[in-house]
Amino acid sequence: MNTQPKTALIVSAHSADFVWRAGGAIALYAARGWDMHIVCLSFGERGESAKLWRQPGMEMTTVKQEREKEARKAAEILGARTIHFMDVGDYPMRVSDDVLFALADLYRELKPEFVLTHSLKDPYNFDHPMATHIAQEARIVAQAHGHDPEKPVIGAPPVFLFEPHQPEQCEWKPEVLLDISEVWQTKREAMESMAAQEHLWEYYTRVALQRGVQASRNSDLKIKYAEGYQRIFPQVTAQFS
Repeated sequence: MNTQPKTALIVSAHSADFVWRAGGAIALYAARGWDMHIVCLSFGERGESAKLWRQPGMEMTTVKQEREKEARKAAEILGARTIHFMDVGDYPMRVSDDVLFALADLYRELKPEFVLTHSLKDPYNFDHPMATHIAQEARIVAQAHGHDPEKPVIGAPPVFLFEPHQPEQCEWKPEVLLDISEVWQTKREAMESMAAQEHLWEYYTRVALQRGVQASRNSDLKIKYAEGYQRIFPQVTAQFS
């Protein structure tokens, strides 16, 4: 009998994205005993660290260190099993084949039950859809029998796209509303560990409340806080639910 915990993978463009957009899912599944693994392709050192850069004498190394420290603290609060930093840069983000293969190897090692990542489009931040592209391409490579043929391939974990900052412009719509009410305070604590982007704390609180209202209206449940996700692949099921 397999007693290994189930796993999930979150591919985040920058060091804070997973907190705002998927922190509830991470905390919820971690509380259920899942091993939640986070990959941050970038520290968000150029485009999402304005508060740090306003400090006199600030240097790139310090910015990266501070963003990594924040992200590690947030991941710990959420109960994530691991967090990986690939340091590919941002604004612009550029991903090499070595990074692609490293992520594909991680897929094979973890065998995630599902994957969370960004929207397919984002005219405000090109790093976000690039992270989604690399997450999906690595998934395909990890399924290819000819890639490192001595290692077992993975199956087909579903991919869910978390909510972008401006969903209408990103052609994103909520197809899954996840009730995160029971772990909301954990997510909020993790959000508050991201000191470099304090201005987003209340914004994403409002988003969670709004999705909670929508979740309640689309069910017979009383839901206060929720996260929205869009599916890429069809749901495979033996019954409608």
